Amino acid sequence: MGRGRQKAKHTKIARELKSFSPSVNYEELERELAHSSEDGDEYVDKWADDYADEYEDEKA
Repeated sequence: MGRGRQKAKHTKIARELKSFSPSVNYEELERELAHSSEDGDEYVDKWADDYADEYEDEKA
């Protein structure tokens, strides 16, 4: 595909994305965000211990 056709395709996609406005359920989003903050420290990696155990098994 030539540069002109490629640029035209990217321009077309950019226009479509610019005019795209998905419907958002703000109530569900608010519930999800509120629920995640109740779980405790949001920066704690819940899976880190599992991966560390697997790594230790591989080293042994």
